[in-house]
Amino acid sequence: MDDKRVYLFDSTLRDGAQTQGVDFNVLDKQAIAQALDKIGVDYVEGGWPGANPTDDAFFAAPPALKHARLVAFGMTRRPGRSAANDPGLAALTGTKARSVCMVGKSWDFHVDVALGISRSENIDMIAESVAHAKTRVDEVMFDAEHFFDGYKANAAYALDCIKAAHASGARWIVLCDTNGGTLPHEIERIVGEATKAIPGSHLGIHCHNDTENAVANSLAAVHAGARQIQGTLNGLGERCGNANLVSLIPSLLLKTDFKLGIDREALKGLTHLSRLLDERLNRAPLRNAAYVGESAFAHKGGLHVSAVEKDPRTYEHIEPSLVGNRRHIVVSDQSGRANILARFRDIGLSIEADDPKVAALVELVKVREYDGYAYDGAEASFELLARRELGGIPDYFRVSRFRVMDDRRWNARGELVTESEATITLEVGEERLMTVATGNGPVNALDTALRKALLAFYPELEDMRLVDYKVRILTPSAGTGAVTRVMIESADDSGERWSTVGVSANIIDASFNALHDGISWKLFRAGAPVRSGAIKGGAGKD
Repeated sequence: MDDKRVYLFDSTLRDGAQTQGVDFNVLDKQAIAQALDKIGVDYVEGGWPGANPTDDAFFAAPPALKHARLVAFGMTRRPGRSAANDPGLAALTGTKARSVCMVGKSWDFHVDVALGISRSENIDMIAESVAHAKTRVDEVMFDAEHFFDGYKANAAYALDCIKAAHASGARWIVLCDTNGGTLPHEIERIVGEATKAIPGSHLGIHCHNDTENAVANSLAAVHAGARQIQGTLNGLGERCGNANLVSLIPSLLLKTDFKLGIDREALKGLTHLSRLLDERLNRAPLRNAAYVGESAFAHKGGLHVSAVEKDPRTYEHIEPSLVGNRRHIVVSDQSGRANILARFRDIGLSIEADDPKVAALVELVKVREYDGYAYDGAEASFELLARRELGGIPDYFRVSRFRVMDDRRWNARGELVTESEATITLEVGEERLMTVATGNGPVNALDTALRKALLAFYPELEDMRLVDYKVRILTPSAGTGAVTRVMIESADDSGERWSTVGVSANIIDASFNALHDGISWKLFRAGAPVRSGAIKGGAGKD
């Protein structure tokens, strides 16, 4: 085993879900897991089987991961039960995940007060649970809850707890700073002491951010010998959050000699990954976030701009493009050419970096993002925009008019109902047609009417469905006249998922733009034939 190899364990889908205001659905969890896998994270913790319907549904149909190991989370057996007869352990080891992480007490105070059992029984619970799980799955990890508080109170007992887990076959013993109250110098000292009992190659660190030290504490633990880091994207988590993997990844990869499962090329997708998470949560990215924030490499006027233009190293600790970000000179905005070219590679577009069309597209993206568009979470819309500007794609259909009506009334059973109806007039090639459809809401009605009209021409749309719909108010001070951004996720029977975006002061118009992109992308990727009279390069949205 390479002594410099550090393994990354992402707990966004469980620990991150404890953030106030965060509520992942199954599709969110699947998409985030796949994005983490793509960038090269080693472990993705999917949730707690048996804890809630969302986690149960996720583990019932987990996403296919190529690099990362999917991990199920749970706890050691309960007092008074055998490991083989504990329903919690059965749920933990009964999923399709081949790795599990179980939490147990390592602070004598918690054993005495919270569990109300003998300290020896707690150690037996740890050992028996790990040993039992080892017979059911490939890899077992033990989260030593409140380890640092426990070590400071009773070092011998805290060490006995983790030694029991290790002796029973746990691959990783994760030392948890559960209340986030430990400082970096304490972390380094205590982890160093723990390595005398358990090899650092089997030790992990899991820090909460209550003193704003979670990233520093994680780095201190690695310096002391730990070789697994647990954390979340953008530092999500209860209270003040967890160690932020978005900061830890580039810090380790670019500023130390430690090795990760993420290479320099994958690192260029870090900014995109961070913003993709925010888009799925329907919230604005933190502008001053380290490495990936819009302002992380921003310079405004005066001596800073002059110095940066001569040599960026004067005020920038790394080249922004290394993490997929860009330099932003407020008085003379720099292009995001490197970002655009990287995205071209992702979608299979081959174009020379000095092609004038690239510069034009960069400017167009900046204008559209100023208007409210966000392409980090809408890859399909970005691909369509790029292909239209660089070479054109077929205009499969043209909508000349649509109308949506809502009817709120009392039905024959005395129930108050609201029905939506959409009427669409469109052209496919030389043919003009009109369709009407009802739906459970105006967007569903519009989607139904649009695809109802197109199915006769494009059977490729038969298996397409809308699976997620999010709205963000971009100008809340404008009240009911606010500009809105709509993000739509679509899917088909092949397992493909794609996201599109629309922006408008009219929420129905924004929704239509996103729907139009979703259908157009599906037809393009399916290689649908162009009907007679179709126009190359047109937007198709009137």
